[in-house]
Amino acid sequence: MQYIDYGQGRGPEVLKPARCPRPEPGPGDVLIRVLFAGVNRPDVAQRIGRYPPPPGASPIIGLEVSGTVEAVGQGVEQWRAGDQVCALTPGGGYAEYCVAPAAHCLPIPRGMPLSHAAALPETCFTVWDNVFRRARLQAGETLLVHGGSGGIGTTAIQMGKAMGARVIATAGSAEKVAHCLAQGADLAVDYREQDFVAEALAYTGSQGVDVVLDMVAGTYLQRNLDCLAMDGRIAAIAFMGGAQATLDITTMLRRRATLTGSTLRPRTVAQKAAIADELRRHWWPRLDAGLGMPVVQAVLDWSEAAQAHRTMEDGALIGKLVLAVGQP
Repeated sequence: MQYIDYGQGRGPEVLKPARCPRPEPGPGDVLIRVLFAGVNRPDVAQRIGRYPPPPGASPIIGLEVSGTVEAVGQGVEQWRAGDQVCALTPGGGYAEYCVAPAAHCLPIPRGMPLSHAAALPETCFTVWDNVFRRARLQAGETLLVHGGSGGIGTTAIQMGKAMGARVIATAGSAEKVAHCLAQGADLAVDYREQDFVAEALAYTGSQGVDVVLDMVAGTYLQRNLDCLAMDGRIAAIAFMGGAQATLDITTMLRRRATLTGSTLRPRTVAQKAAIADELRRHWWPRLDAGLGMPVVQAVLDWSEAAQAHRTMEDGALIGKLVLAVGQP
């Protein structure tokens, strides 16, 4: 089969077509003929050598796909050849064929193009696990989402509003602020022009926000604490602003704050299957009803993977990028 290789890493220009043997599904797995592959920041990190695949995972870049089940492994009963699915993968998405655990596959939401379904798994799994399972966001609470115009940020806004929360989002331009509001944010803050701590406190009547979804870290961590409500929770999922931070622990103690963090890719098959099951029960019915359509800025031919990575690194992206791999 063909796949996109990144050689020894470096800049986006290293992404080139190559050939390798087609993978085979093991027990509990499905083999997917990939039609579309989502592009994510971990893909960029893997390309430059900062996010190696976990043991046993495919070394090929790509953490989410949509396509058609080509074959099933031993013990798989919920899927059969010919089914259309989207899937969270441990790797291998930038390829004509990809193996994924059957339990990490989800049906294509009713009426959703396969190109958009490929943009669902990575963001939906990440937001559901961190905002609703780990940070326990409840209806009536206030959620602060950093990076609100990106794929994860857009999904967090949509999910937060659908579950009855108030949502504040931060973004880096007037266009991105408008996007956050269009997705349902109650308040969007241009962090280049405004202090999100002051804006969040003003919006909540000085009570603070209940949950923060933070992909910035660095100096944002203390600022998140500064605008956190009593018993508030911070879920850290990335460190675009730096991996080191200095915290005033007295603020954390006084607010009875909880700081949690996670990465998705190294989690066990069973842990990710549990997330998939909750998504199927709680979020997929809303997608079937036409709510929460992922925002896809562009669908590029997979020969343009280098351009997709450049766009991701430029920081101008709104929503997500998807690579078209095969023909439906």
